[in-house]
Amino acid sequence: MTDFSVTAARRGRDRKAVMLPAIPGRTRAGRAAPRCAVVGAGIAGIAAATLLAERGIRVTLYEREGTLGGRLAGWPLQLADGSGVTMSRGFHAFFRQYYNLRGLLRRVDPALERLRRLPDYPLRHSSGLYDSFARVPRTPPWSALGFAALSPSFGWRDMRRLDARAALPLLDVRLPQLYEHYDGISAHELLERIRFPEAARHLAFEVFSRSFFADPRDLSAAELALMFHIYFLGSSEGLLFDVPDEPYPQALWDPLARYLESHRADILTGTAVEAVEPSAHGGLTLVTTAGTHHADAVVLALDTTGLRSLAARSPHLCDGTWRAGISRLHVAPPFLVSRIWLDRPVASHRPGFLGTSGYGPLDNISVLNRWEGEAARWSQKTGGCVIELHAYAVDPSADRERLAEDLIEQLHRVYPETRSARVVDQHHLWRADCPLFAVGSHRDRPTVATPDPRVTVAGDLVRTDLPVALMERAATTGFLAANAHLRRWGLRGQTLWTVPAHGRSALLRSLARVAEKFR
Repeated sequence: MTDFSVTAARRGRDRKAVMLPAIPGRTRAGRAAPRCAVVGAGIAGIAAATLLAERGIRVTLYEREGTLGGRLAGWPLQLADGSGVTMSRGFHAFFRQYYNLRGLLRRVDPALERLRRLPDYPLRHSSGLYDSFARVPRTPPWSALGFAALSPSFGWRDMRRLDARAALPLLDVRLPQLYEHYDGISAHELLERIRFPEAARHLAFEVFSRSFFADPRDLSAAELALMFHIYFLGSSEGLLFDVPDEPYPQALWDPLARYLESHRADILTGTAVEAVEPSAHGGLTLVTTAGTHHADAVVLALDTTGLRSLAARSPHLCDGTWRAGISRLHVAPPFLVSRIWLDRPVASHRPGFLGTSGYGPLDNISVLNRWEGEAARWSQKTGGCVIELHAYAVDPSADRERLAEDLIEQLHRVYPETRSARVVDQHHLWRADCPLFAVGSHRDRPTVATPDPRVTVAGDLVRTDLPVALMERAATTGFLAANAHLRRWGLRGQTLWTVPAHGRSALLRSLARVAEKFR
């Protein structure tokens, strides 16, 4: 059997990446293997199901939707011109720091040939400021210094105004202390304390914070500080990223589904798990839309709304304190994804992805035919292009139709050549199902472990002491949730990797400790 633990050669370029060794044990369960239910087939659920199935566990993966992938799912559409295409929730950046997510994808794509490198991560403000990460050094602290030196949003006067005592502790981010220090204030307040330059705040950090689907005034400063560590000062992988070369089902989920089935996992799409309760005869009973099923253990890999709903309908799951904590989880404000098929291309110098600020509700623009095979083939056939627009942290009471129109108006401001293009077709997706890492909410977020060792939790909403976020948090906690069950059954777990768990430079760590004494 192939060992898919992430090796040193595959972890990335950062020699200081941290390895979390696999728990020891047998490589595979015997004939009387335990049965484990995995509820939710997003990144976290697929990661957990994959590892468990590889170890010979009898896995059933439940997904309420008709497709795999969770918030990275895709589904077929037919355009007005008769073309068959795939719609999804759109652009996601696969950063090089996402070691464990990449380890999952290597099961079906060992050389990661389905990921395509984008040459830059450009950011544009309506004032005319433009930032690029293509020439920024990747190794800390030169990464942060290089960004400041090359960015038009930083000036020497701004640098002199920075509050060193407020900023220096960020040079040595440590978990879980990070949440003790910063979870009680907002990302906006932290940047105010540091006296971070206003232009750089809007151009860079607001773009990043909104990738958590939240306004900086609502987002916990701890999550912003963790992001600063993961992408700037904690890793030498840099801020450039990859994207799948085809829509998510074709590039990721269909191959992984075949891989799971080759390991005898059962995949039940269109099947919602409505409740989970301890069984009188041991194990757990799952009440699903397809009937009642039994399992020896469960991984709950649901989104925030799904987990709250299941806990509310499962009065004996874990204990009352755990269920009460789940009931207090927050959901981020809605977001809108607009995908537009135009009858002519954008200018040839337009990037595949552009983060934007100061353009009303518009947060980013993707030109999908720059990297996605399906969109590129449609573009070649028609002479047009495929544009995707995102708006995050939208007011729930906003007029959706007017918001979609506003996004297109902002596209015309950013890429004026699109004004004369005819819209062949357009589809708009409105969702409100991402976790909100609100100020002071860290203590209520569930951990992988629960009061019942037969039940674990996975997903990007999960609280962990590892320096991971977003899709990488989902993949990492999926493996951790499986590891917890494998440990109980005497089976070997998954080796994991993370960026360094604290500041990389001894000098900067010393300065951070000095600053901490005077806070």
